[in-house]
Amino acid sequence: MDVEVVNKIEHVTYVFNAFPNIAKSCEKNEDCPYKHLVNIKSCWGYEPYCNKSESYHVKPDCPGDHRGWVKTKEAQYNTFFTQADFGYVKEQIDEIMVMCEAFFPDDTSLECSKYLRFCRGRNLMLNFTGLVGRGDNLRYKMDILKEGQIGGYCDFYSERLLKEAEHMSALQSWAPEMVNFVKTSKKPVADSMCDINIEKPTYIMKLDATVNMYHHFCDFFNLYASLHVNSTHPSTFSKDNHILVWETFTYDSAFKDTFKAFTDNPIWDLKTFRGKVVCFKNVVFPLLPRMIFGLYYNTPLIYGCQRSGLFHAFSKHILHSLQIKLHPRNDDKIRVTLLSRGTTYRGILNENDILSALSNLEGYSVKRVVYDRKIPFTKQLEITYNTDVFIGMHGAGLTHLLFLPDWAAVFEVYNCEDPNCYFDLARLRGLKYVTWEDKTKLVQQDQGHGPGGGSHAKFTNYSFDVKEFLRLVGICADHVRQRQDFKDFVLASISKSQHEEL
Repeated sequence: MDVEVVNKIEHVTYVFNAFPNIAKSCEKNEDCPYKHLVNIKSCWGYEPYCNKSESYHVKPDCPGDHRGWVKTKEAQYNTFFTQADFGYVKEQIDEIMVMCEAFFPDDTSLECSKYLRFCRGRNLMLNFTGLVGRGDNLRYKMDILKEGQIGGYCDFYSERLLKEAEHMSALQSWAPEMVNFVKTSKKPVADSMCDINIEKPTYIMKLDATVNMYHHFCDFFNLYASLHVNSTHPSTFSKDNHILVWETFTYDSAFKDTFKAFTDNPIWDLKTFRGKVVCFKNVVFPLLPRMIFGLYYNTPLIYGCQRSGLFHAFSKHILHSLQIKLHPRNDDKIRVTLLSRGTTYRGILNENDILSALSNLEGYSVKRVVYDRKIPFTKQLEITYNTDVFIGMHGAGLTHLLFLPDWAAVFEVYNCEDPNCYFDLARLRGLKYVTWEDKTKLVQQDQGHGPGGGSHAKFTNYSFDVKEFLRLVGICADHVRQRQDFKDFVLASISKSQHEEL
């Protein structure tokens, strides 16, 4: 197979090591642009042959106390690796079991991980005739399929499948769908059981809240992790595939451009196949956003560890695929971006005073942004990726921290009594995290107007002591200045600029 099926340069060395025939093909091909990568030893961290020394270059760091979770530092490291890094992918792979066994190439096959969190199949039949007359309001439903509306010709281990159906929930597993699986009397594709045959690989996704960046990026992250769980073929990272959203709403989101990192084709929904019986030659049911102990929404992260290679790889995958670039530097000023909320609650009442004070300090380049639909999402990513200190109140917009450069720092101005959400996301990404420390130096506008009339810190606005605000930004800026990768990038940018002037 041509090496060009791999469309992410930073993934090439890993593909070469996983599929030696691809590496040999490149070595023999005079036109292969990746010859210099052929002999580099590298692996993600989940492959059976993978040594730690050769695994993904960003590795966990556990400098802090584990607070009683484990007894040794090595156990602390291994726990974090399994919870939140490529060890999590390995766990899913190791748990995969055959539910429907094929004996011939045109038979059906179905494999799933424990609790039916991830499944993949070949020559699989899905019957969508039951959707006729059900309207366009099908989301988070557990009765999209009925018994017999999913199946194939195989040796079906029904008891094994039902035993793994404990997590019966719309966004926790594929149990609501897979419990309807039956063995068919004919071969779906070979015996022409279907109205439509889908030849290209298809990823069927159940989405969380697409209006909220934190929740929707849990979808995207788990799709990326699922590519690794399914990495049995060199075309794993190819975008020549289809994505089918498991609902009848036409997909739309402010973050929809992110799907371009995964597919070159339009996004399908269930209306696409309503009233049809469809056969999928290759289909994947990816990991879901609200799985019990899943990533990243319900992750019980061990204390004292940070920096997941899996999260780092996801960040680079999105940035590279969407062609988001780092801008060269003309100086070593710290680029500060303050994310201003255009919402009713969690606003910074004295924001202008803070911005004025920051702008008057030497060594800073300060920008205020409002990330709404007026700014294309790829432009938002470009701003974020070129930020050294990212500042914002508690809210979904802080999910942008996933796409900061490695040397960056995050200042969650106030966590609004939800201390772990973005702190955990920042340590998963491996970034410096700072938040407000002294409550006597902030003023809450009122008690907060939560849902149902109750008071809550998330449903009000705040003023902050300007001097204390600057001190906390300074902690972030000092961290950035001390990072060697930041120093190297600034030096390289300035040197290149001077060379071009000559």
